[in-house]
Amino acid sequence: MSILDPIPLTCDLIRCPSVTPADEGALDVLERALTGLGFTCTRLPFGHPPDGPVDNLFATIGDGNGPHFAFAGHSDVVPAGDLGGWSEDPFAAAIRDGFIVGRGAADMKGALAAMAAATARHLAHGPIKGRLSFIITGDEEGPATFGTAPMLDWLEANHLVPDLCLVGEPTSQAHLGDMMKIGRRGSLNAWITVNGAQGHVAYPHRASNPITPLVAILAALKARALDAGNDWFQPSNLEITDVAVGNPATNLIPAQARARLNIRFNNEHSGAALEAWIRDTVAAHAPSAHLEVKISGEAFLTEPGALSTLVAEAVHAVTGRSPELSTTGGTSDARFIRRLCPVVEFGLPGQSMHKVDEHAAVADVAGLADIYAAVLDRVFA
Repeated sequence: MSILDPIPLTCDLIRCPSVTPADEGALDVLERALTGLGFTCTRLPFGHPPDGPVDNLFATIGDGNGPHFAFAGHSDVVPAGDLGGWSEDPFAAAIRDGFIVGRGAADMKGALAAMAAATARHLAHGPIKGRLSFIITGDEEGPATFGTAPMLDWLEANHLVPDLCLVGEPTSQAHLGDMMKIGRRGSLNAWITVNGAQGHVAYPHRASNPITPLVAILAALKARALDAGNDWFQPSNLEITDVAVGNPATNLIPAQARARLNIRFNNEHSGAALEAWIRDTVAAHAPSAHLEVKISGEAFLTEPGALSTLVAEAVHAVTGRSPELSTTGGTSDARFIRRLCPVVEFGLPGQSMHKVDEHAAVADVAGLADIYAAVLDRVFA
């Protein structure tokens, strides 16, 4: 069985500018590596413009005579942004001073390469004692409509649901191995539009200012302390992310005012209950206002247990560190996977993800491959 070096594989993946929803060959790179290890690979394109189509990859090896473990992750990346701020071409995968520099190095092409390298190492000792799968989407950094969620439906329809799953998001903080994610807060976005009647500021009785009820709505929403957090989650928070009127005149009452907000909520709430509260609040101040709500994920927690212990033992065996079990940070595709099986997230340090000069230490990518190999050794012991 061939051995894969995760460093050149990481570089090959970075050189594919797979900005969501484009793939640009990234899944081909991973598929070639996994096919060479004996995996059966299935491409799963879903969707349509403007957010698709999106290409996805499911790869599997082994059979049902043992546990079914899955690695999950994404091959897509966010845009490079201001190219003038980069010290290197963001898609050249330059190695400088012990770091791989490039978009996706930390989030999460380094982890994909580490997964493949760990798998090659494990297979060198014999066949999988069960089934090992890769669930890789090209739609995590975007709307996440045509990626992991429909892939999971396909897995269910084809009786390929894993028993356990590890997502390779960049969870480590200052050092590789210092944090693992066992849950995530949910996320809700809301758009509020209040219509009024345009008029002269000197004759307010002839107009209806939409800013007044909008400000009252936002004040009422912000006045509520959603919760105080709990043993595993920080407090939920509502943040107003945009207020727009677009009125260039100083003597004009505008006809419309808009606002946008986001709530990151813990497992003491559901998206539906928060939406109902927002709707009631809006209706109380502006009954004719338009409200659009999108719930991009519910809060979830994988209670500490067999899976988190297994991963933590693998991390400690390689790094000597015992990872903190955390639910902090943004959302990830683990929010979808958790409906099918226990899921945790563990990966590279993520301080540079989405930033100019995103990077991953060569030693950390190699170390992550060691950790993932230790995970596989424990799962398929």
